[in-house]
Amino acid sequence: MKKPKIVSGFSKLSKRGKMRWLVENFFSNPEEVARELKSFWYGDPQKQKIFDEFSENTVSNFYLPYGVLPNLEINGKMYCVPMVIEESSVVAAASSAAKFWLGKGGFNAKIINNTKIGQIHFEWKGDFNKLFDIFPEIKKCIIQETEHITHNMRKRGGGISDIELLDMSHLEKDYYQIKFSFNTCDSMGANFINSVLEEASKSLTSFIKSQEYFSENERKVTIIMAILSNYTPDCLVRTWVECPIEDLGVFGNGSMNAHDFAAKFVKAINIAHVDTHRATTHNKGIFNGIDAVALATGNDFRAIESCGHTYAARDGKYRSLSYAEIKDGVFRFWLDIPLSVGTVGGLTSLHPLARRSLEMLGKPSADELMMIIAATGLAQNFAAVRSLVTTGIQQGHMKMHLMNILNHLEATEKEAILVLSHFKDKLVSFTAVRDFLTVLRSKKLPA
Repeated sequence: MKKPKIVSGFSKLSKRGKMRWLVENFFSNPEEVARELKSFWYGDPQKQKIFDEFSENTVSNFYLPYGVLPNLEINGKMYCVPMVIEESSVVAAASSAAKFWLGKGGFNAKIINNTKIGQIHFEWKGDFNKLFDIFPEIKKCIIQETEHITHNMRKRGGGISDIELLDMSHLEKDYYQIKFSFNTCDSMGANFINSVLEEASKSLTSFIKSQEYFSENERKVTIIMAILSNYTPDCLVRTWVECPIEDLGVFGNGSMNAHDFAAKFVKAINIAHVDTHRATTHNKGIFNGIDAVALATGNDFRAIESCGHTYAARDGKYRSLSYAEIKDGVFRFWLDIPLSVGTVGGLTSLHPLARRSLEMLGKPSADELMMIIAATGLAQNFAAVRSLVTTGIQQGHMKMHLMNILNHLEATEKEAILVLSHFKDKLVSFTAVRDFLTVLRSKKLPA
């Protein structure tokens, strides 16, 4: 590989030009790599153009498996849920949990609130009491001067729901904040919120500048930034499953009864509330389900993750997002999680498979999608904890991972059949599969 030169005007090159520069500077076999990158281009040039315009400096597409979780019953309604994820056993585990709860009332879900947050962070050198006293007028001015942006959202029942002035100067000198609460209906609303905030910043600056009520020095506002917050603790959904303990059945091939399982399960959840190391892995499992549906529906899984993890640490210690209890002979398992999602606008309308995903789900509202995503996360969490407290996580996970191992070892179709049969009742590990394949290959199997 040649030492690459610094490139100027890379973004102005054509897609082929970008790819040519990339393969010629970073790969020893540029023609082969170029063919491979091009093989992942969408067959329809118009659709590929849409993918290219999602991001910048694109040279190809990166594929991930698109699977479905059938038979997920939520509030008495049956869903087939799309999931985009590359990790083995996630879809299978969620599917197993959905099947487990089918005859026990299914999953329940409700929206607790759907408020989203935006902030204007500004510097001001003045008497806060004076600012506080005149704030009702500032608020009125902001609402009037952002009306051209909020008009359509308000017609749909959304818009600005509250505006607060916060004194943050005890934390950072001369720092104040205007905190906005929004209802963005069925859209995720990032662009809407940011547009309102930037317009409101202008209103704030011009209003204070025009007021003789303030001294000359107080008439200057420095806007530090105006941006939505991805921490939306009031955009909250709850999902749960419950049944009499006896209805849980038996586990571990009959070696564990329902009462022992329920007690062990609740103890495992409690451990994830008191031990941060366990909580991190525990919540990662929840997001295995949540992220997969967010990706499939064109939603921002990074924003969802950052919000969820912040919420998990809201009392100063990082804890489990899910809870479990046994009360009056009933086992109950639930999840409270903030989810800011949309079903209109952005990738939800532009990405072909995101559109199909929402169609598959019955074209849900944002609130309904919140419940679907949360229930999928809880299903994934139930399946993982059930495995941990019964057979152990590796038995199921490594069975699903077996095909990845076989692909890594370049097993033929005949070898794969023999390996799958051999490990049907044995512990799967990379070393064990490799060693078994080595023995098979030494016998020179017929084609």
